[in-house]
Amino acid sequence: MAGDPEARPELSLASAVGVLKAVAEPTRLRMLVLLAQGELNVKDLTRVLGQSQPRISRHLKLLSEAGLVERAPEGSWVYFRLAEDGRGGEVARQILQGVDQTDPVLVRDRRRAEALQHERQDAAQAYFQSHAADWDRIRALHVAEADVEAAVASALGPGPFDLLVDLGTGTGRMLELFAPRFRRGIGLDLSPAMLAYARAKLERAGLMHAQVRQGDIYDLPLGDRTADAVVMHQVLHFLSDPQRAMREAARVLAPGGRLLIVDFAPHELEFLREEYAHERLGFAAPVIGQWLADAGLQLVETRDLAPAEDAKGDKLTVSLWLADRPGARAAADASGRKLERIS
Repeated sequence: MAGDPEARPELSLASAVGVLKAVAEPTRLRMLVLLAQGELNVKDLTRVLGQSQPRISRHLKLLSEAGLVERAPEGSWVYFRLAEDGRGGEVARQILQGVDQTDPVLVRDRRRAEALQHERQDAAQAYFQSHAADWDRIRALHVAEADVEAAVASALGPGPFDLLVDLGTGTGRMLELFAPRFRRGIGLDLSPAMLAYARAKLERAGLMHAQVRQGDIYDLPLGDRTADAVVMHQVLHFLSDPQRAMREAARVLAPGGRLLIVDFAPHELEFLREEYAHERLGFAAPVIGQWLADAGLQLVETRDLAPAEDAKGDKLTVSLWLADRPGARAAADASGRKLERIS
């Protein structure tokens, strides 16, 4: 927890005993190790730990009451993560520092969690591959795409940008939209089918200064602080760990650079999760703001594009968040900077 250590609230004797009791049970300690690595829901933990849902729910309740984990309801699911604030979360991290991460049980848990994450990634890729050129149904749920793109173009600013990075580039549309504003644009995506589609589009448009590459959004093939602008357009809701992806985006953002996130506000359209591989049903502004701050960025602007009041049926609100990394880069740094790990 940030701030003066002496200002941090101390644990009462009863609270300290509760925390120690909560972590003294082996399954709950295993849960803490897993939740320190990323958010998981009850179904995830049931699969990883091989225990019943009621038992897992009971353990999570005790961990939550002890202040060691926090819950984030989302539609019919609840995600859990290690507590960010309070002495409970701090104590949990101190305890985990002393845990032997090479213990065979923890190694097995970690491998199962990684396999689960890979399954999710495969499901998202399968969606992209089967819907590369067909977004009509989802687009019909929010304001006109032209309005969204106008807001996006206005938010990021005129540039010019020496390097613009589009994460989860999909069809490459953001590279097309911002092509006049960057010297070099790179779109990253995991799906070969999407990359092939985007590459063909960019070639047809004659945008030779825009390229697409296969890359993991959690481990970007770019050096620290190399990008003047980073765009994450309608990608966070497909991710099992969106905060981790945001931290990675912040890592590659140069001083004075801008990060633009475009996604949905919180909603309850469960069919998007079941039919379209959406991991998250939108994001609340305070959550995004906290994640940006945790990544060392400052929120500059937030904008919501809500559907018309007379719109019929279920509709989505598109939200834009613009952040930057404080500090201006030196001109020599801008001219002499080299991309790393990308040819």
